[in-house]
Amino acid sequence: MTTATATLNVVIVDDHEVVRHGLKGMLEGTDVNVVGEAASGQAAVRKVKEKRPDVVLLDIRMEPEDGFDALETLHDEFPKLPVVILSTYDNPTYIARAFALGAKDYLLKGLSQDDLVKSLTAAATGEEVELSPEARRVTGVMGRNRTDVDEEVSFTKRESQVLRHIALGLSNKEIGKALSISVETVKEHVQNVLRKVHVSDRTQAAVWAVRKGLV
Repeated sequence: MTTATATLNVVIVDDHEVVRHGLKGMLEGTDVNVVGEAASGQAAVRKVKEKRPDVVLLDIRMEPEDGFDALETLHDEFPKLPVVILSTYDNPTYIARAFALGAKDYLLKGLSQDDLVKSLTAAATGEEVELSPEARRVTGVMGRNRTDVDEEVSFTKRESQVLRHIALGLSNKEIGKALSISVETVKEHVQNVLRKVHVSDRTQAAVWAVRKGLV
């Protein structure tokens, strides 16, 4: 087990070389050692297999595949490997999808060296990550247990969770991963939600949830 005082090994995944170079320079002189770089999700998997890092720092918007595909692949192939997202986008849907797919933290580019090192260290050592304000806001919504959003509509706890995740833009597969339930079970809950709020599709359900203050 890596300790907080030991050097942490990180692989940086970003499709822009200048960003990777900048992050590597930013981490010089800290307890975080960059052992590898990758410009795509597929390259990241190969680099992780080769270097066996303690943590991965991953961008979301990449070409030709996006970071969510890379995150899902990394989580499936290396379920115990912590991944921290570093993105330009303060987007609730992006943040929700990242945590649903197993990310430990979601950071915005432009953060300080100290905050970056703290997040990577906490993720790598298994300590509780002090989430960024953007991440706390979204995960708070995802974990809320409120079920009485309307006097005329009564949801079960699980239906309420599914509706919040729909409103945050998650797919059935991502909802299933976030809630540790099967896609088939998610589909059943989605249909129950649509029926209860008298709408015909997920977009209408998301709009309804936003209007009712559920998200």
